[in-house]
Amino acid sequence: MTNQVTTILLLGVLSAVLVAFGGMLGPGYLYFFTGLAVLVNLGAHLFSDRIVLAMHQAREVAPEDAPRLHAVVEELAVIAELPKPRVFLIEDPHANAFATGRSPSRGVVAVTTGILGLLNERELRGVLGHELGHIKNRDILISSIGAALAMAITHTPNVIQLSALFGGSHRQQEGEDGTGAPAGGLLMALVAPLAATLVQLGISRSREYLADEAGARIAGDPEGLASAREKLARNAERVPGDARPATASLFIVNPLAGPAVC
Repeated sequence: MTNQVTTILLLGVLSAVLVAFGGMLGPGYLYFFTGLAVLVNLGAHLFSDRIVLAMHQAREVAPEDAPRLHAVVEELAVIAELPKPRVFLIEDPHANAFATGRSPSRGVVAVTTGILGLLNERELRGVLGHELGHIKNRDILISSIGAALAMAITHTPNVIQLSALFGGSHRQQEGEDGTGAPAGGLLMALVAPLAATLVQLGISRSREYLADEAGARIAGDPEGLASAREKLARNAERVPGDARPATASLFIVNPLAGPAVC
């Protein structure tokens, strides 16, 4: 329950940062960014899985195309008492996986080709159990909304630049009294992306701990998951992932870690 409340509060902070950003730029921007926060939450609720899968060029695979993967997912879904999630594959040598979807009935598990070649059967079960843990805990939607809001906040400086190019008013950019708003907007442009990243990481970490616990129970093998995490961490240091800050927190291993620098 504590983690659920924490997650809701963190999402509220993300939305508040987005609205505050607009408020510091002027009344016109305040209304725009308030509407944007509402639309991003609604859009993430309805289309988060499609957006994330499209961003990573994931394709759905049939059981005959990936029998080993489907067999493990189906077995673990039965143990977890969940509908079998749809299974997607990402062509990427970087070993990673994530879960998405609006609800357990619309759950999706996506894995990279790299993880299938790296992990043995026991370790793969641990990772897929972890992802089904996300689905069972109903936090895949929350994480997706957090990613969408973080993406929106991170890109707000670009929105402001485009607004200025296409006729943003002098009064809106400077505020009603003509003072302070440009400096405030510059400050928010610097601080907002950092705040969004920190809050998104807070959401991710709280959900990851719960998913590890649930995944260990579903797979019935905590050591298999621990071994998989060690391999994935080493792989992330050697093989660069698809570095997208907005969705990085969805993956079991941070794809932004990058190769180790010697």
